[in-house]
Amino acid sequence: MKVLVVMGTRPEAIKLAPVAAALRRRKDLKTLICATAQHRELLDQVLRQFRLRPDFDLDLMRPGQSPEAVAKRVAASLGPLLARQKPDMVVVHGDTITAAAAALCACGRDIPVAHVEAGLRSFDFKDPFPEELNRVFIDALSSLVFPPTPQAKINLTREALGGRMMLMTGNTVVDALLSAEGGQAPKPLNPQEVLVTLHRREIHGKPLIRIYTSLLKLVNRHENLLFVYPVHPNPMVLNTAKRMLQHPRIRLLPPLSYPDFLAHLKRSLFVVTDSGGVQEEAVCLGKPVLVVREKTERPEVLASGAGRLVGLDPARLERWVTRLLTDPALRRKMGRRRGLYGDGRAAERIAAGIAHWFGLGPRPKEWRA
Repeated sequence: MKVLVVMGTRPEAIKLAPVAAALRRRKDLKTLICATAQHRELLDQVLRQFRLRPDFDLDLMRPGQSPEAVAKRVAASLGPLLARQKPDMVVVHGDTITAAAAALCACGRDIPVAHVEAGLRSFDFKDPFPEELNRVFIDALSSLVFPPTPQAKINLTREALGGRMMLMTGNTVVDALLSAEGGQAPKPLNPQEVLVTLHRREIHGKPLIRIYTSLLKLVNRHENLLFVYPVHPNPMVLNTAKRMLQHPRIRLLPPLSYPDFLAHLKRSLFVVTDSGGVQEEAVCLGKPVLVVREKTERPEVLASGAGRLVGLDPARLERWVTRLLTDPALRRKMGRRRGLYGDGRAAERIAAGIAHWFGLGPRPKEWRA
């Protein structure tokens, strides 16, 4: 049986790399990888790290691309590929335009779709947009869904879509963390190093300017504070950061390799982020996380006490950064390691679930028809 794994962005590649490896270890499946290159440089960086060589590279990224343009290019290029290769299943991940367009293309050709990291919900199609809409759409099109957490499983169960098989697996981010080699990062210049990642579409423009203004206030207020900020290459983010964040204790870095990013994350006191994946990675590594969003589809981070939702309110962000800098007991409490996302064997469970779907293996535990 032929399985096509489709990925286009850095987070997809990180979380699908263990899945592709697990599928390729099975002799009863032929696994092919298709890269859409929705994010060219960031995707290539991760592919090199995990030693993944795509069988097909659509090379679709264009400067200044819109979500609509990406979807159109994925459909136009992937459709003919599916017609030629005739895979028995298409595997997608998460909530990207690549994943949504690939799922639609597969369904249009009556090819079953398997959705890794299914069931995440913010319950607001506008926040985040288009990710929330994408993930609901993909789950509706999928024949096989892999929720990573009990809450994601509950979300899918409540939707009660018929004809869908489900297997709770844990999150493949843990698999990726365990498999990534330890990267070398520069020695800290300050004892209070804080990692920052900010890039989401919802904060572009005035919200991002207000957040950057708060970061400047904080480094001026706390003389031992150092912000380390790997900046997303999106011009809306990169140009604003270069213009505003000119300070000796705000280090603007290019996108880091995954091991180097993890090295910075491990060394940081805590994390300020609007990224879903970084929320997960921070919790897995025992780092408190301040979520710069109004809503999150990862409620277990908040419910566990590992994270705080600070929204887009600069004053709230400043208060929480100050609290974490000045209260070691609070950092220890929020930074306890928690097994929210599984044991690092999610990819094995996903591969076993796909094999069982084809009648090639035993029924996995937690399988639900």
